[in-house]
Amino acid sequence: MLPCDCPQTVTQGFEMETGAMTTAFYPGSFDPMTNGHLDVLVQALNVASAVIVAIGVHPGKTPLFSFEERAALIAQSLKEFLPERAADISVVSFDNLVVDAARKHGASLLVRGLRDGTDLDYEMQMAGMNRQMAPDIQTLFLPAGTASRPITATLVRQIAAMGGDVSAFVPKAVHAALNAKRKS
Repeated sequence: MLPCDCPQTVTQGFEMETGAMTTAFYPGSFDPMTNGHLDVLVQALNVASAVIVAIGVHPGKTPLFSFEERAALIAQSLKEFLPERAADISVVSFDNLVVDAARKHGASLLVRGLRDGTDLDYEMQMAGMNRQMAPDIQTLFLPAGTASRPITATLVRQIAAMGGDVSAFVPKAVHAALNAKRKS
């Protein structure tokens, strides 16, 4: 038990373990993976032993890249950007509640990147709901670096579709894949 006079709802799910491996679950669409995603991923690796990049798959949405393409682009980007930590990162898909998927994969942290106050407002609501459903999984907010704040996958897709240069916003592998999609 936590050494404080906290109500049970605050301490529910708390376990004191020393030297335990911490697995973080980083969900998103990653359509495509951006430098902003990489920024958050690097930060997550600073606090977790392993990170599961979880690609949300929704039958009602048609992504630019298939799950397989997104998984391959994430793997390529990580090998290029973080070769020494590649073994600490895995990529999975999920189509259910984030907390259920995180629990299924043994994660105790749920990673969420924040660009601005608008993100914080939305993410605080989600964190509150997730905590009610899964008090054993903690949400960790990681702020985007200054250079990453304006980057969104939606804007990257739109700029790329109009022939704009997105090389400053995405890893090299993603840039090449976006160019190939535009030409096909």
